[in-house]
Amino acid sequence: TAMDVFVSDGSKCDISRMLMLFGADTSIAVQDPAYPAYVDSSVIMGATGTLNEETSQYKNIVYMDCLKENGFFPDLSKVGKTDLIFFCNPNNPTGACASREQLQALVDFAKRNGSIIVYDAAYAIYIEDGSPKSIYEIEGADECCIETCSFSKYAGFTGVRLGWTVVPNKLKFSDGTPVNRDWNRIMTTCFNGASNIVQAGGLACVTDDGFDAMMGLVTYYKENCKLIRECFTEMGFEVYGGVNAPYVWVGFEGRPSWDVFAEILEKCDLVTTPGSGFGPSGEGFVRVSAFGNRADVEEAIMRLKDVYGK
Repeated sequence: TAMDVFVSDGSKCDISRMLMLFGADTSIAVQDPAYPAYVDSSVIMGATGTLNEETSQYKNIVYMDCLKENGFFPDLSKVGKTDLIFFCNPNNPTGACASREQLQALVDFAKRNGSIIVYDAAYAIYIEDGSPKSIYEIEGADECCIETCSFSKYAGFTGVRLGWTVVPNKLKFSDGTPVNRDWNRIMTTCFNGASNIVQAGGLACVTDDGFDAMMGLVTYYKENCKLIRECFTEMGFEVYGGVNAPYVWVGFEGRPSWDVFAEILEKCDLVTTPGSGFGPSGEGFVRVSAFGNRADVEEAIMRLKDVYGK
């Protein structure tokens, strides 16, 4: 219902507020690799314990390995019970998109363990293969899931700031009280509301003309992705993502991702994102973004082929 939807200044801000809602004693599981805000917000809240310098993992976080060997979806049989599960789908950085069956398994897992899934749907609008675009398409999700999303990747609102988080009334704490009620208290205490100007922009996005324009932008970035994927594939690299998401995940097996980042920067004058910045399982990869104009993407491809296409 409308009472389950909370308009905000974006998912990133809401993720931090969620840690305030659940507190420092909350146990947490994250995909590895994953968007850094989940771990970093948990660190700031004091929920993670100390960092193991050898593994680059925090003591009190359960890292759900998302590797090429498991199709970038975690083996839930190896994941321990936690209070919260942060899950981004389609995934940033790998671009992997979970199937309906995988999401059902995730929801069933959370319900068995009494966990709450924080489902980040930031890139759902990029899904093109029929996979669910909302966790609430999955049976039982309204009893164990919070879903957050925004206009940042839909309509270029990254700096404008407008998003929403859905907290179903059916979602309860272990004592039976509704999470929705406490989330409302957090939001009304820590946030004064998205401005009327920004909300007017959001409303314009969901008119017929606005939605068509928004989908046109999405299609443009997906075409960029196709060009980037084809470039790295033709040059013989391991390539993942870039179909249901605006990111291409490129493997440089056996090489530290920061070394690859530095080499591409030095030799091509291009900025990629080192995979290890998203967690230990991102080592050996770099993330390449499709967010750019076509001429810049085509120029980047030419530079990459000059260096790596020989």
